[in-house]
Amino acid sequence: MRRRRLAWSVLGAGLAVVVATVALWPVYVRPRTDPLAPADAVLVLGGAHDGREQLGLRLARDGYAPRVVFSDPYENSVMLNRICHGGYSFEVLCFDPSPRTTRGEGRELARLARAHNWRRVIVVTFTPHISRARYILRKCWDGELLFIDPEPDLSLPRWAYDYAYQSVGYAKAFFEDC
Repeated sequence: MRRRRLAWSVLGAGLAVVVATVALWPVYVRPRTDPLAPADAVLVLGGAHDGREQLGLRLARDGYAPRVVFSDPYENSVMLNRICHGGYSFEVLCFDPSPRTTRGEGRELARLARAHNWRRVIVVTFTPHISRARYILRKCWDGELLFIDPEPDLSLPRWAYDYAYQSVGYAKAFFEDC
């Protein structure tokens, strides 16, 4: 009897994982991204150095925006320090979000957009974060947001981690304002 109950529990848990994976696939694995268009700024959200910084710089170099804004919540990132103090033909702004979360990044986006009358911003983050970042940044600013990502190659364990992490982040964001 005990083994049968354990078998049913394991089967139920496995089924729940499969259903959650399939249901959240379009949210985390294939989120909606946007076609590129000229913008007032490119905002690069903080996170793993997975190519997003280079993509943000490339977009400005290619003329999509006259400035790139980098979230720099790191204590001592050599890469961000170099980027934030480098000489570019376009403007580079760096900020430490408060709090050091997507919510803090959304607050700074809203502050900068109001101060400079921005109407459209290209947001660069990584694939599993796009949907949640869109949800949070929309709470902070009602301008047009175009989301793209550097399409990093993530391992299966990393995907599993991000499914859980982003889901908890969504739940938290649901109860928070900007």
